Amino acid sequence: MSTSDTGHDDYSITRVPATKRKHWFGIAVQRFGQTSDLSQFLLGATFGFGMTFWDAFWAFTVGALIVEALMIFVGIAGMRQGLTTSMLARWTGFGRGGASVLGLAICISLIGWFGIQSAISGAGLNQIVPEVPAWAWSLGFGLVVTLIVVRGFESMQWLANITVPLFMILIGWAAWAELSNHSIGQLINDAPPGPALDFVTATTIVAGSAVLGAVITPDMTRYNRTAGDVVKQTVVGMTLGNYTIGMIGVLLAHAVKTADVTQIIFSSVGWVGILIIVLGTSKINDWNLYSAGLGVVSFFNSAMNKRLNRGHVTLLLGVMGSVLAAIGILDKFIDILMVLGVVFPPVAGIIMAEYFVVKKWRPLLEANRDSGLPPAKSPNWIPATFVIWTISAALGYYVTFGLPALNSLAAAFILYIIAGKLNLLRSYGDTQPTIEPTTKEESVTAP
Repeated sequence: MSTSDTGHDDYSITRVPATKRKHWFGIAVQRFGQTSDLSQFLLGATFGFGMTFWDAFWAFTVGALIVEALMIFVGIAGMRQGLTTSMLARWTGFGRGGASVLGLAICISLIGWFGIQSAISGAGLNQIVPEVPAWAWSLGFGLVVTLIVVRGFESMQWLANITVPLFMILIGWAAWAELSNHSIGQLINDAPPGPALDFVTATTIVAGSAVLGAVITPDMTRYNRTAGDVVKQTVVGMTLGNYTIGMIGVLLAHAVKTADVTQIIFSSVGWVGILIIVLGTSKINDWNLYSAGLGVVSFFNSAMNKRLNRGHVTLLLGVMGSVLAAIGILDKFIDILMVLGVVFPPVAGIIMAEYFVVKKWRPLLEANRDSGLPPAKSPNWIPATFVIWTISAALGYYVTFGLPALNSLAAAFILYIIAGKLNLLRSYGDTQPTIEPTTKEESVTAP
């Protein structure tokens, strides 16, 4: 089956060649689209409803610093090797078997996020045309995004170039329309209008809302050319996304006295605003679906040595996620964020510890970087990694002091290094991937 039958395969299990690497600014637009969407605005409004302006500011700051550090280090590994997260994980502590589990876990989580974003958009569209129920809008929105993602990275870049500027215009318009009727100084000093939200919970939510995006960063940065490009796009995208969109949400929640994002926007600029926000939301939702598809392709390749067409997988997952949106997964929004805040940071900690410190399998990655293909051999099962992952996630979930996301990340990073020093990172069985290029482009060497 040709990869052109249903979209581009986008080097789902091979390295991105040097000839297909992109300028950092275009990818930064996509990164900004991930962090400056409706869900970020929702976080800002939620914080503004339950926190003072400055408490919300510091919650965003601490959470963003954690996530940016993860994105930069994990992203540099993805850039250097040109591999997706699920593929890179085979040689960064998880092995082929562990990467299968990770790819499946990433897919499940991202399909959940895809449903959440589609449901948010459905609620917004229902404000414009209430005759059509929100579930139907959610379903339709999810399917439209699915068709875009099936076409691959290039069509997603085209979408970002259109929706991100429109979204920023909308946010500026909504903020000006509402905040011009209030004293900014007074809003900054106002007490929160709703029930109090504590700092630790808020910071965990910030990290949880973006930590999965940090883990899957190689899916994006494998298209970068240099480590400096990774840093620039991360700092620009994450910082502007968090502060511009998040803090505007805080101020608007103080002004309107509600955390209901659609009500805030609808009362400020009417249906046009909601329509543009829906377009902006599509920019994070396409990446949710894109990385979910890559995770499934990697899972079947790792677990069953089968190569699936990324476009076909994306189409199936998109339909599933759209149905989840229609049946109301949005109701579990905060619960999902809290769980993600402790489950996925250990993954980034393990990858960073292996790639930058322990380096047990890094020579395999470096040996054939110019071939365009992954290493010929990979470890299969590394039991110590699963033990570290479980212990670290449990520490993040049950330890009551500090920041759960940071606790679980630090625990995984330190425990993995200790395991490496004690020679506990033993692989049970090595495998030889049978990955062959399916297009002429995939035969081009990677940097």
